[in-house]
Amino acid sequence: MKTRMLFALLLPLLAACATHPDARLGNADTIAPRQAIERAADAAPKVVTGTFAMPVRATGMQHGITFLNSEADYRDQRNLTIAITPMAAQALEDRFDAPLSKALVGKDIVVKGAARRVKIYFIDDDGKATDKYYYQTHVQVTAADQLQLATAHS
Repeated sequence: MKTRMLFALLLPLLAACATHPDARLGNADTIAPRQAIERAADAAPKVVTGTFAMPVRATGMQHGITFLNSEADYRDQRNLTIAITPMAAQALEDRFDAPLSKALVGKDIVVKGAARRVKIYFIDDDGKATDKYYYQTHVQVTAADQLQLATAHS
């Protein structure tokens, strides 16, 4: 009897923990990287709109686009990438008074936008795409107000 009562009391607590994979990043309305990746894969080629919460573990830049990654290795299948256009990146650097690589690595962010599954082709030695590829999940930021630092209870 005591076991059943204890189980009945603990079950709601365990269920609440399961619904918040990274509670420090946001509230129940935010989407964690793994959820974003799964939902974008299920919705492809359509997008998944929402508010995405993630730690910034690494950054990169290619063709003027700044990338913020939830994992240290951008090729990690668990990685969510925030792709920031040059104008938005400049506005964010002005807001944070530092390059994004210094201002955001090690911080938690919340981004409003649309997650999309993106096919990334491997490039051969001649610079041409091969028939081999993998998928990444990107959220594009075109305006600085889409991205905020997360607070303990965003």
